[in-house]
Parts: sequence; C-alpha cells; structure tokens
Amino acid sequence: MSELKIGEISKPRFEYRSFGRCFCEQTKRMARLSVPVPEKVWERKSVETYIVSRTNDVNNTKIRDGKMDIKTFVQSVDGFEQWNPLMKGEFPISAEVLEKEVFPAFKVRTLPKLDKESYTLDEFIAMVKDHPDLQAVTVEKLRWGYMVNGTICEAGDVYINGAKVVTINSESTEVEDLKKTVKEIGLEGVENINYLQAIKRVIGMIDKPLAN
Repeated sequence: MSELKIGEISKPRFEYRSFGRCFCEQTKRMARLSVPVPEKVWERKSVETYIVSRTNDVNNTKIRDGKMDIKTFVQSVDGFEQWNPLMKGEFPISAEVLEKEVFPAFKVRTLPKLDKESYTLDEFIAMVKDHPDLQAVTVEKLRWGYMVNGTICEAGDVYINGAKVVTINSESTEVEDLKKTVKEIGLEGVENINYLQAIKRVIGMIDKPLAN
C-alpha cells in the first residue's frame, strides 16, 4: 500500500464526505486521532465558483483562480465515492473546448450560441446565468486538515452563496482505511454527501435536507 501524502497527487482516491449544521464531536475526535500534518494544511481558505446543472449529477465543475476543473464520478464502493479528473482548463477558454468538453459535461439539452473563438471567465459565467438549467454558485471554504489511519481528512466551514454549512471528510486510495476512520470518528450511518449534492440541496435545486 502506497502512503498518502497531503497535497500530493496519488492514484484515484475514494471519498467520504458529509454536510450539515454541526459535526462538533466528530471533528474533535478527528483532531485528537490525527497524526501531525504539514503546516500548509492546518488551515486553508479559498473562494470558488461551482457550476451546477439540473440535468447532471455525475460531473463536478468548479472554477478557482481563473482555472476550471471538472471531475467525473467513477464508481461507489461500500458507499465511498471515487471521482477522476475529466478536464482542466484556463480562461480565456476556446469555443471548441466549451462545445466539446465543458457543456457536454453539464448534460444540458441546449447549447448557447458560440460565435467567438474564445471566452473570458465573465463571458462564460454570463452564458451560465442565461441558461435555464445551469447556475453559478459562489462557495467560500475554510478548511482544517488532519490525517487519521493514513487517510486525508478535513473539517470545514463552507458558505454556499453566503449560507453557512459544515463539512467533514476522509479520503484514501484504500477503502478499508476509510471504513476504519469513519467508524472511529463517529460518522457511521451519516449520509455521504458530495459537494455537488450539497450545493444543489442548499440552493433548492434538489428537494432534500443535509445530514443534520
């Protein structure tokens, strides 16, 4: 088994994540069970834009620092989700990439008219806002990193269009290590909710509550 290192690329990981109002006791246990982690992941802040689609639950698209990252759902093993990179792009982005890679990932029925060779971030967001099945959502993250049983863990405050929710997660290439971590932290039976699902629930695109 290869050892996972925070911030380094490894083979595709499986992930447990949940969202709700409070994971206070689980976060406390996560912190106490954690081995020391690099200072760079003690606390991390970011502001990202997620593009959510009414017609898609398998491709997760986010934009940070002018760069687009799309991940696609691969499989679920014992309730843990595996996601792989689908595409990475940078703005300005070509019409060809938008037509052949980005909008197909949203699985929308109609494509916007693309009459330019490339588009800036603002122009792309404007197209998203004009589309009836798409929505751009601002997501602010404040995350604290840990490592338990060789799995990369975090707890965090997440603001979805300003609405605060709390998240907790563990990810690893090894499903058995994830099972052990979820049990020891006290998250057994708590619904696994990915970012795409959480955002759509908060903005009302999916009529379902979070974990608590």
